[in-house]
Amino acid sequence: MPAAPRHLPPVGPTEVGPGDPRYEALRRGFNQRWVSSPDYVVVATSTADVVAALNTYLPGTAGSASPPRRITVRSGGHCYENFVCGDDVAVILDVSTMDGVHYDAEMEAYCVEAGATNWHSVTQLYRRYGLALPGGSCYSVGAGGHISGGGFGLLSRLHGLTVDYLYAVEVVTVRDRTHAEVTVARKDSPEPALQDLWWAHTGGGGGNFGVVTRYWFRGLPEPPSQVLTRAVAWDWSLFTTDREKFKSFVQRYGEFFVAERTGEGGPAFLRDFDFSDLFTLFKLTNLAKGKIGLAVQLDGTRADSIERLNLFLNWIAPESEYPQTVFDLPMGEQPPLGDQFVPTRLPWLTATQNFNGSGPSRCGKYKSAYHTGNFTDRQLDVLFDHLTTGYTNEDALVQVDSYGGRVNDVEPFATAVPQRSSVLKLQYQTYWTWDDDANLDRVFDYQDALANPEIAAPHLDWIRDFYQDMYAETGGVPVMPTPESPDVNTDGCYINYPDVDLGDPAFNDPEHGQPWHHLYYGANYARLQRAKAFWDPRNVFRHAQSVRLPGLP
Repeated sequence: MPAAPRHLPPVGPTEVGPGDPRYEALRRGFNQRWVSSPDYVVVATSTADVVAALNTYLPGTAGSASPPRRITVRSGGHCYENFVCGDDVAVILDVSTMDGVHYDAEMEAYCVEAGATNWHSVTQLYRRYGLALPGGSCYSVGAGGHISGGGFGLLSRLHGLTVDYLYAVEVVTVRDRTHAEVTVARKDSPEPALQDLWWAHTGGGGGNFGVVTRYWFRGLPEPPSQVLTRAVAWDWSLFTTDREKFKSFVQRYGEFFVAERTGEGGPAFLRDFDFSDLFTLFKLTNLAKGKIGLAVQLDGTRADSIERLNLFLNWIAPESEYPQTVFDLPMGEQPPLGDQFVPTRLPWLTATQNFNGSGPSRCGKYKSAYHTGNFTDRQLDVLFDHLTTGYTNEDALVQVDSYGGRVNDVEPFATAVPQRSSVLKLQYQTYWTWDDDANLDRVFDYQDALANPEIAAPHLDWIRDFYQDMYAETGGVPVMPTPESPDVNTDGCYINYPDVDLGDPAFNDPEHGQPWHHLYYGANYARLQRAKAFWDPRNVFRHAQSVRLPGLP
């Protein structure tokens, strides 16, 4: 007789607790600032596992209005704040192994499970069906959080946001005190509450309403069969003694996309060519990096792509004044792209793999802003000053993504994403490692940060001061336009780049700024609260910036 297998597959959800060799890895995510100590981590492989895990957790919380210690959900693990891995977490529900991607004939839609990463979704949808979900370039981000927050990527100017194609969502919800149920909400569900639940997942963010297990999409676009890419850099030495040269460089970059949107100003060739396929990642790094970088992607099947690429680059940085160099350094989460210094035509899937990056696992702090207009002269000075003075960290930067295009063809209330007029999307980033044996155990790890908060202090101080200075006229935050202040050049923040400072009056002046939920959701927040009240009345799914039940601060 054959020998019995040594390790039988588990039946039902797997609980990983202290003492299990997997516990150290599973109690933290990508950002090494946040290491939690849950009672256990549940590894779920199916929707039934999610239900079982909740039904195990919930009875022990039935005696309180809201569970005193949280259950949180992780798909890819890229949450920037401690929403998943916090000190008050009892259970982490990990759905990363639920990563199926297929066509669902019964639903007449393409199904992506919540644990599928961006790269897995890309490869499966394209290789099997020739389609794409216009999601992010960070390969290991999970669909569960990325999509629910209104994910975007290099195809978004051409094809819109991920949520613009969302037809249905499967969510394990908790409306009963001790039991979970599986709910499927469709865009065309007849019941208003189900419509609200579907809509809440078109940009409402993760960890708010239940546990997403599956998404379905209709009308997904075909990406270009080939794309044209180029990655270039400029030595910081061009700008260190010439502030105006730096300001002119960044100003022209912004002007290009503002002019494309408004039809006013900018280069004359904008009236002769369509640039809706142009997506750019502009890396305004700290001086210590030595170079500023730019990565560009266009539709490579168009006969005018080379001409348009050169027109764009010559507009923002004429080579006679701004000599180009190779993008041969990692910048933020972007790997070096030195082999794309020469314009390169590649199959879309190959180019997507080249752009994929997450960066190493380290500590990080992030902030975001949507811009509807170009940088002001004062903001250009702020950029220069904070990138060149005082703080030295080659892993600190502001990434300015081109935005708009098809994203802005959708009405602000059609999805939970209200920012449908922006042309630039900014991500402020700083990264660091412990680099100090603060607890004297002869190794570097997260325990050193607990022993010495000063390890993180200079990095947090820099990014906070930078951001507040950038938006000083509006309370230190990039407010949305209001009838009282219609002429601001900003439109709030991106929920997938969460920033708890937005809720702190020390960093968001209540006299001049706007509440954190308004910066993320604007006027859409009231409908999100309605969905929250119906689908999560006990506030089981919560974190520092989760959608509040009506009446709660």
